[in-house]
Amino acid sequence: MKQFLSEDFLLQTETAKRLYFDYAANMPIIDYHNHLPPDQIAENKTFANLYEIWLKGDHYKWRAMRANGVAEEYITGNADDYTKFRHWAATTPYTMRNPLYHWTHMELRNPFGVTELLSEKTAEKIYNDCNAQLPQFTTQRLLQHFKVEALCTTDDPVDDLSHHQHIANKPFGVSVFPTFRPDRAMAVDNPAVFNQFTDQLSAVANTSIESFEQLLEALKGRHDHFHAAGCRLSDHGLNTFYFANASSQELNNIFRNARNQQAANPLENAQFKTAVLLAVAEWNHQAGWAQQFHVGAIRNNNSRLLSRLGADAGVDSIGDWQVAEAMSRFFDTLDKKERLAKTIVYNLNPAYNEVFATMAGNFQDGEVPGKIQFGSGWWFLDQKDGMEKQMNALSNMGLLSRFVGMLTDSRSFLSYSRHEYFRRILCNLIGTDVEEGELPNDVAWLGKMVQDICYYNAKAYFEF
Repeated sequence: MKQFLSEDFLLQTETAKRLYFDYAANMPIIDYHNHLPPDQIAENKTFANLYEIWLKGDHYKWRAMRANGVAEEYITGNADDYTKFRHWAATTPYTMRNPLYHWTHMELRNPFGVTELLSEKTAEKIYNDCNAQLPQFTTQRLLQHFKVEALCTTDDPVDDLSHHQHIANKPFGVSVFPTFRPDRAMAVDNPAVFNQFTDQLSAVANTSIESFEQLLEALKGRHDHFHAAGCRLSDHGLNTFYFANASSQELNNIFRNARNQQAANPLENAQFKTAVLLAVAEWNHQAGWAQQFHVGAIRNNNSRLLSRLGADAGVDSIGDWQVAEAMSRFFDTLDKKERLAKTIVYNLNPAYNEVFATMAGNFQDGEVPGKIQFGSGWWFLDQKDGMEKQMNALSNMGLLSRFVGMLTDSRSFLSYSRHEYFRRILCNLIGTDVEEGELPNDVAWLGKMVQDICYYNAKAYFEF
């Protein structure tokens, strides 16, 4: 019987172990998509306790606690920090076979060196031991500890990026770049969100926005501002892909209706989103950016918790919209004009893995190796089964060797263990194929392939 979370965790063959320890384990990290708060990086924040750094914004853990019968008072409510942590500790043994069980203990081991299993019995000791170490684990020191070379935060177009400027003026060995995320600029199906954004955009751009054309003009100004701040990526969170043509008059009508609190109908919503996304995609190509499309989440399902806690409360799930035709038409429209930027598409519904993987292959053009990427398993799929399925689909339909690898997609500075998790799973996939005779025993070449996927492909692809 193997020991839980041993040095060889997830590495089931000798070749897998060799690939991981000789090639993957010590590679730097390029974290090209996460939700880390740039203000906390800029101020080199020190956290008060383990709850604040680990549980306060983690809706993965919130979901598990609710499923375990924990009252909201002890999750997001007014209970004190230690009481909330103790309820998470009591929940942890019940998460066995959920990836949270692995992540929890990997995050306690690195960076805190905790090897005990978390439970209600061990909660107080682990809490106190980790709290004693927190003064040395500021945000910047944690990023250095995990060998992060560059990271990209997720930023609204109206953000002033002052925190990024502060970091650039006081470098600490980790490059921190913004990412342009204009989701609210398309939210005509939710006039409250759209109007709040449009008012904020008008203020930051110092211009009136009375038409669709003026909206795009102001948005383009923010795109330019982000570029000057080092941004080289846009990101778009979509229920599904959209493609519906519209005239200028139709787009202006949709804009005015939304400004008058009238939500767009499904066709109008698709028309407006298509127009904005195509415009941003063309700006991306012109500026030499890459673009990311996170597709397939059905968000804010629980209206009671949404109204109480707001978005990102842990009440989102996998959606089942049809995506292939709209995705094809969207990319083909850009490709016909030779304005399709480097693109990463992330799929949340595993039933569509092969759809996404084959769609990426349609629009490779020989300019950049792996120009169109089928992105790593994300959100509900950034676990062992999801990662393996994504990499197997990519291997079968494209070139795993050109994959830009893992991202953190997290709000926690302790989540960099996900890169270790990914690298162990990758090495195990390849190592198992070698020992089954399905790949040659060319460890030097395969080791290079592993290092490319873990680091070098992303370094070349993004050109930060």
